[in-house]
Amino acid sequence: MRRVVITGIGAVTPLGNSMESTWESLIRGVTGISHITRFDPAGLRAGIAGELKGFVPEDYLSRKDVTRLDPFIHYAAAAALMACEDAGLDAGTALFKRAGVVIGSSRGGITSMEKALRKHILQRRPFSAYLMSSSTINMASSLVSIKLGIKGPAIGVSTACASGTTAIGEAFRMIRAGVTDMVLAGGAEAPLCRLAVGGYDASGALSRRNHEPGKASRPFDRDRDGFVVSEGAAVLVLEELNRAARRGAVIYAELSGYGTSSDAFHQTRPDSAGEAAAISMALKDAEAAPEQVDYLNAHATSTPLGDAAEAGAIKQVFGRRLRDIRVGACKSMLGHMLGAAGAVEAAITAVAIRRGIIPPAINLENPDPACAFNIARSALRADINIAVSNSFGFGGVNAVLVLRRPGM
Repeated sequence: MRRVVITGIGAVTPLGNSMESTWESLIRGVTGISHITRFDPAGLRAGIAGELKGFVPEDYLSRKDVTRLDPFIHYAAAAALMACEDAGLDAGTALFKRAGVVIGSSRGGITSMEKALRKHILQRRPFSAYLMSSSTINMASSLVSIKLGIKGPAIGVSTACASGTTAIGEAFRMIRAGVTDMVLAGGAEAPLCRLAVGGYDASGALSRRNHEPGKASRPFDRDRDGFVVSEGAAVLVLEELNRAARRGAVIYAELSGYGTSSDAFHQTRPDSAGEAAAISMALKDAEAAPEQVDYLNAHATSTPLGDAAEAGAIKQVFGRRLRDIRVGACKSMLGHMLGAAGAVEAAITAVAIRRGIIPPAINLENPDPACAFNIARSALRADINIAVSNSFGFGGVNAVLVLRRPGM
């Protein structure tokens, strides 16, 4: 069976405009969450978010592209270009003849659509001829393929908050099946507008801890009250192992398992059984036993129902062995990047394996007894041979990845 490895990573997140700066902030326990400045949140009950800081899209795209395209596409393009640079790949390289792009998003161009509608209604401005193309979810993959000259599959994926993980998992399957030898895969999201923030808050999903933004995202804490919506992107270069070895690529980790399932239960209420099924599928796909897992990067959004359901799923799969597994909760610092979250967390998991460091979780002040995991409160050095990264989305869509230390 063909093996798949991660040879490049690019990211823009509330913690930094590169994977390296994101990682450095993450292991120091820095929060990326603050009061919303991207728009005026007056009248909304949730006024906090994880915003990018100092990101300049013109560093990656022409001014024309920046004007015509939604920010989620800006973020995807930046992450993809950084991932290629990290992997030692140039635009138009012959290696891209057997390559593809798969990028996921939950909300796509929601920011551009809201902006266009407001201008149309309030200022009687005509709609842009580029509105529809700049807001469709597949345009992130399409633009990356255009910029880099990748003529293989260019696919947009949407499975709500599991989108980034689903994109990586499906890309993994493509390479393993021999459809292509390389895929740029990940997720991108730019949901910081009144429509998205107000809509998520109306559903009861968002934290309203506006008085202390840095403590609002508190996965597995007894006092959690919802997630904090964030923006950003991550793209990974996935490559067939032998080809990566032939070109002397640096390998972060091997991607060895993928599981996906549907709860078939409820639009917004998660189900532990469905989540456990996805975790078990991913481990079986990787030919790994639960007792072999060293690190689990949890979905851990900081919602009362979501964290409890995930805790139940983790306990179903790992049982008593759970006390020996380090569980991570990156959203405590990043907030919830929706369709980009799983891609960012997969990237973090790969870097954790390569560097032998487990990032901490913050704001775990009163641990929920129902979520009693072995969670690091500060960065911890550890040998990580096998790791799991969870993502679960509205509609009961579950996606899980298993990563290994290279050479295992």
